[in-house]
Amino acid sequence: MNDSTRAGTAPQPLSLANGRLAALSWGRCDAPTWLALHGWLDNAASFTRLAPRLVNALDIRIVAIDFRGHGHSAHAPAGGDYALWDYTHDVLDAMEALGLERTTLLAHSMGAAVACLLAAALPEKVARLILLDGLGALNTAAEETAGQLRKGIIAHRRPISRAPRYPDLESAVAARVAGGVTPLDSITATPLVERNTQATADGKVQMRTDSRLLKPSLVRFTPQQVLAVLAGIQAPVLLIEGEGGILGERAWASQARQAVPVLTRHVLAGGHHLHLEPQSVERVATVICQANTAR
Repeated sequence: MNDSTRAGTAPQPLSLANGRLAALSWGRCDAPTWLALHGWLDNAASFTRLAPRLVNALDIRIVAIDFRGHGHSAHAPAGGDYALWDYTHDVLDAMEALGLERTTLLAHSMGAAVACLLAAALPEKVARLILLDGLGALNTAAEETAGQLRKGIIAHRRPISRAPRYPDLESAVAARVAGGVTPLDSITATPLVERNTQATADGKVQMRTDSRLLKPSLVRFTPQQVLAVLAGIQAPVLLIEGEGGILGERAWASQARQAVPVLTRHVLAGGHHLHLEPQSVERVATVICQANTAR
C-alpha cells in the first residue's frame, strides 16, 4: 500500500495549459486549491506523501505541477532556456487553467524561489506562501556577472546530451541518490524517479528530464536583487526548514529571512526533502495544519 492510498487520497493526473504542463491533483475539485511547486530536477511526485495528509486534514485540493522540462511536462522549445523567471509563467498558466485568481503556493527549494518571485512581482495572485527548505533564489555577486555569463554561453553552445538510460528503475534510483546535490535516500527518491522515467523499447528506463536543465544559468540575480524581491513579498510566509537542509544559520539564509516582512519559521528534524522523507513528512504536515488552523 503506497502513501497516497494509506492517507485515503490517490492522485489524479491532470493536463494543463493546452497539454504543455502535466500535474497531479489530490482532493475534491471544488475545494479551495493550493498549487504545489517542486524543486530543481524533481517533479510533482515530490508531494505524494505530504499532499494526501494536508488534503484530508484541511479539506483542500492540492495541484502539483511538473515545471517545464521536468516530469511529464513538455520541454522548452529548441533554443529556449530555463531561467528561473520562466517558471513563473508555468505557475500563472496553471492558475489560469484552473480558474484561480489567487492561491496559496506550497513550494520546495527551486519552487520556493519561483514562488517568492511571483509573490513579489504579482502580490495580487498569492494569498500565502508555504516554503519547504527554500527561500529566495541562487545568486551571483555583481562582479562575477561576466564569469557566470561565460560559463552559461559556453555550456549552451555544446550539443545537447542524450538523456541517461539505466537497466531498471532501481539503478535509476541509485543514480539519483549517488548524484544528488543534496543528500537523499532511496525511499525518498523513489517517487521522484518513478515519475521522471519512461520505459524504452529495449526494456530499459530513460530519464524524462531535459538535459538542458543541467547547464549553468546565463544570468543570475545578485544578492541585493534577491533581498529586494524578498522584501517585496506582501503575503505571509510560513518557512519550514530541515535541520539538515540548505538554509540553517548560514549568513545568507539569516539575511534572507530578515528581509521578508511577515515570516514564521519552523525548523524540523529532516533533510532538504523533509516533506518527502517518510520519517519527517508527518511533522511537516502537522506544522502546516496548525498554522492553517491558527489563521
